[in-house]
Amino acid sequence: MVATDNAIYVSEKAKAKVTKLMEEAGIIGDPSYFLRVGVVGGGCSGLSYKLDFDNEAKPMDQVFEDNGVKVVTDLKSFLYLVNTELDFSDGLNGKGFHFNNPNASRSCGCGDSFAV
Repeated sequence: MVATDNAIYVSEKAKAKVTKLMEEAGIIGDPSYFLRVGVVGGGCSGLSYKLDFDNEAKPMDQVFEDNGVKVVTDLKSFLYLVNTELDFSDGLNGKGFHFNNPNASRSCGCGDSFAV
């Protein structure tokens, strides 16, 4: 991935998993739903990532679309997530969504927590 804009990016593997999860939730094809990405306090490195499906945008939300996936984040979280790529791994060394975040100064072994 090469960051060209101030955005949030979605890998092919993450897109496939998001699509599958939306199908399982019965919301695939509903244009009002999107993937909400955020940052919350906590975790072993100080900040943790949060993912969820949502259909209610808020006034200060930042909206992106990459690889056919609509991604929305609040403005405060975006400051930590600018040019981050959402990826998915189903390998033996850690299954699940991972954030390739160029803004993180360190992250924990689980990949769910980071510091700036």
